[in-house]
Order: sequence, then C-alpha cells, then structure tokens
Amino acid sequence: MARPTETQLRDILVDMVEARAQGGRLWNLQRQGQVGTVAPVDGHEAVVAATAHALDPLHDWIFPQYREPLALQRFGPEVLEQYMLYNVGHPDGSRLPPSVRVAPIAISLATQIPHAVGLAWGMTLQNEPGVVTVFFGDGSSSEGDFHEAANLAGVLRAPAILLCVNNQWAISTPLHQQTAAKTLADRATGYGIPGVRIDGNDAAEVYDAVDQARQRALHGDGPTLIEAVVYRLGAHTTADDPTRYIPAEELEAAQRDDPITRLATHLASKGLWDDELRTTTEAEALARIDKAFERAITQPLAPDAVFDHCFTSDTPRMARQRNALLEATTATGAAESGVSQ
Repeated sequence: MARPTETQLRDILVDMVEARAQGGRLWNLQRQGQVGTVAPVDGHEAVVAATAHALDPLHDWIFPQYREPLALQRFGPEVLEQYMLYNVGHPDGSRLPPSVRVAPIAISLATQIPHAVGLAWGMTLQNEPGVVTVFFGDGSSSEGDFHEAANLAGVLRAPAILLCVNNQWAISTPLHQQTAAKTLADRATGYGIPGVRIDGNDAAEVYDAVDQARQRALHGDGPTLIEAVVYRLGAHTTADDPTRYIPAEELEAAQRDDPITRLATHLASKGLWDDELRTTTEAEALARIDKAFERAITQPLAPDAVFDHCFTSDTPRMARQRNALLEATTATGAAESGVSQ
C-alpha cells in the first residue's frame, strides 16, 4: 500500500476543483435547454478523482455510472470530449477511443457491474495485466445485478474493485429504507470477498483503499468491495428537487465537510494551495468544457448514425432499418429542395 504524496494530493484536488466547476457549467447549460439531464458530481469528487489517481490508465479499466466522467480526467481529455457529445445527444458520446480505458455511461442502475466483472474475468483468461474498477451507488447495491456480479466476481477471483459510493440517497430513498445491514461493506462477507468501509470525503483514504484493493487483485487474490461514504451535496439530477425530502440541517452539516474544502485546507497548510491557484484552475476547466461543448454541437451527424456502434456489423434487421431511414431522408431532402426552388 502506497500513501499518496502531497504532490499527488494536489493533482487530485485540481481534478476535483475542475470537476465541480465543469459540473456547474453543465447544470447551467441544461437549464438553458442546450444539454440533456445531468447528474451532478458535487460531494463525490474526492472518491472519484482519488480512485482515478490510484489506478493505471494504461492497464486498468474504469466503469462509471453517470456522475463520474468529469472527475476522470487522469484517464485522458477524451473523456470530457465524449461526455459532452453524450450530453448533447450525439451517438458518438457513448464511444470512447480504444486507447481510453473508460466504459460508456450506464443509466440503468447496476447494469455496468456484471459488464465490469466480465471484463475482469476476460483479462484474467487472456493474461492481461490490470484491474477493473466499477462505480455504483447505494441504490444500485439494492439491484439484483450487483448481487449476481459480486457473487460471480468472488467465485472467479476476478481482478475487480466494486466501488459503492454511498451518498445516503437513492434519489429520494434514504439508506435506512434500502437495507437493514449495518453497512453496505458488510455484504461482502456473503460473497467471500473483503469489504472495506472508508470516508469518501478523504482523498488520501480513498487512494489508500483503492491502491490496496488493486494490489490484492494484481496478486491474484480477487475482488474487493469498497463502500465509500459521502453525502450528495445537491440534486440527484437536474430533474430532481432535493428540498422536498432532504432535511435542511442534514445538508448543511454535510456541506461543512465538503471534500474540496477539506483537501484544500490541508494543502493550504502545506503551502501547496491558495485562492489564486483555485481561481486559475476553475478558469482553465471552464475554458476546456466550453471548447468541448462547442466542438460537440458542431460535430457532424449522419442521418443513420443511431445505428452505428451497436454491433461490429449491422444485423439483417438493422441493415433494413438503416436503408429505410436513408431512403426516407433522401426523399425528404429532395422534396424540400423542390419546394425551395
């Protein structure tokens, strides 16, 4: 186990601050009707960014749910670019370059967990180095896909890290209404794997736990279930109103333990962070997301792009549908051209 250096913690904080700033910009774009529904990362930045820094982008894989992309910048600028394509509804938004080891966003709860375990098993069969880390929430841990995947991972001793980000709420359902278990990490016992509960607001603790789980997996000792306890500092998504169910005093208490403030205070005491650096970091982050947004809305879109990336090649049924769409598009274009003349 290797503890992060102060320099590594500063790099993690930069990613956290950038994610928060870019998340705010996305929220505003959604309110303007320029992007689709957004799930804010606020309150989750430490667990996501520190995890990314504890992994190896050249050999390890990350399977996100839907909050994580903005804090996965260590895995490459392509993550932000493709995420913006996704947010404007472009089909290429769910297809990252093969060199970027980040899977597409998963909206249906827990469906990414069996996929992650399957990839980890495949890497073992092909003697590929690396581990697969999959993010999911406390709500997803109530889904059957989680239990089946965790059980399979334990049986196969798959090199996987099952990272449950417990933000206390499954949309509006509090954790105590989801399970009678004392902790979500306790569930690991039923699958014969280690379960670890950590403070998800502590970037150093997250880094340590992920690094230790990664070393276990690389040495053939199988998966680890990590429960990272955080608090969702805003809405579940832009379609949610958390003031209807989250007690105001509870949210205020959580905001006093904001993961960004906690790490910034620590690094400032070491002379490694200040307000000027934060302002510069935020400005650079906003410039990047604005550039990615402009690129996304001008990205060419073929009329039949919706059929791309579904299979290696079209099935017979898809081929018929693609041809029918192209014929209809051509006919419509010709009719409109005739009217304009």
